[in-house]
Amino acid sequence: MPAYRSFLATAALISVAAISPFSMRPLQAEDKDKEVDRLNEAATVFTEIMDAPDKGIPQDLLEKAHCIVIVPGLKKGAFIVGAKFGKGFVSCRDKTSHRWSAPAGVRMEGGSVGFQIGGSETDVVLLVMNAHGADRLLSSQFTLGGEGEVAAGPVGRTATAQADAKLNAEILSWSRSRGVFAGISLQGATLRDNEEANLELYGKKLKNREIVEKSVPPPAGAARLLSLLNRYSPREK
Repeated sequence: MPAYRSFLATAALISVAAISPFSMRPLQAEDKDKEVDRLNEAATVFTEIMDAPDKGIPQDLLEKAHCIVIVPGLKKGAFIVGAKFGKGFVSCRDKTSHRWSAPAGVRMEGGSVGFQIGGSETDVVLLVMNAHGADRLLSSQFTLGGEGEVAAGPVGRTATAQADAKLNAEILSWSRSRGVFAGISLQGATLRDNEEANLELYGKKLKNREIVEKSVPPPAGAARLLSLLNRYSPREK
């Protein structure tokens, strides 16, 4: 019996150690590194798309956008089964300075994405073109859909020759897979706050609206992404 009790006591100590704050620190640091890596992936996706000759997001649309969402590396299988399929970030313009806000984490889930262009991963970019769309985007959960609300975005340096239906849409969307960049329909897909990502980046669970509208200082890991956003679209016209 004494040996058995000793074994139980040792097991209990191991269990307590496993859930102690000290044992959690390496995991938290690792999670933060993952979010910083994802921020850098989003920056890479954005700069590669914008640097593509005559194949990027039209400059005039980017300059007029109220918010941008970048979700790097969506998994192809999720498009088929309709499961949770991507994590990324949203940034919106400050109403006074017109500079881009600190990024907030988003999850993109479910819905009929309206395309099957192949490849193991697909990058998605959304531009929110008006204040009403930005307000809806910053709610805790936002489902894309409805006539005139979301449309496949035009590709090229200018959008002046594109259809009025696209230019009047509240949200424009694009995808890139295996180097192919094109407009995409995202009817029924859901965007929601990723509070876990916000916790890792900002040290507490913040709603996306808090980060975007209250001028929360951006984490150091977001410097590259914000620099690129302000470089390609420094001020709303």
